[in-house]
Amino acid sequence: MIPTDDARIEGKAVQQIIDRVRQIPDYPQPGVIFKDITPVLADAAAFAVLIDQLAAAAIQPIDIVVGVEARGFILGAPVARLLNAGFVPVRKAGKLPHETISRDYDLEYGSATVEVHADAVKAGDRVLVVDDVLATGGTARATCDLLSSLGAEVVTVAMMLEIEALAGSKQLTDYDLVSLIIDG
Repeated sequence: MIPTDDARIEGKAVQQIIDRVRQIPDYPQPGVIFKDITPVLADAAAFAVLIDQLAAAAIQPIDIVVGVEARGFILGAPVARLLNAGFVPVRKAGKLPHETISRDYDLEYGSATVEVHADAVKAGDRVLVVDDVLATGGTARATCDLLSSLGAEVVTVAMMLEIEALAGSKQLTDYDLVSLIIDG
């Protein structure tokens, strides 16, 4: 069941998630602190809270939930199921087998490209974009741009955790952004 209260995680629930996010220094390169969510996924209760809250963040109705490679797949698919919506993966370049469209973007430690099937969404589809961590915002912005170029309406971008110091939310001012946990 989707919670009907405020979409932000509160009190004990937030601590349940925060306590399980592992900090990996100098990964994938020196100076980067990687936020490892695998311990959250391994804890059934914490994972359930997280999925419920991401689903509750969406402005309804939602036709498609988009999960961004790779951890966004893990979070987005169960959110789509809760919302009775379809699921679409946005992948790194070269991973999708059908005709694609792509966008390049900058990361905090380099650049990359994301792709989606050219027929993944249709004009007017109401989309929720789900991912685990909002850092510089490049991946999320490129994803939203891809979907918009296909005529979809990105109604909400829902992140498990936002690294506030990297100011990624500035890339998403055109969208309803919900970050369940803000990490300075």
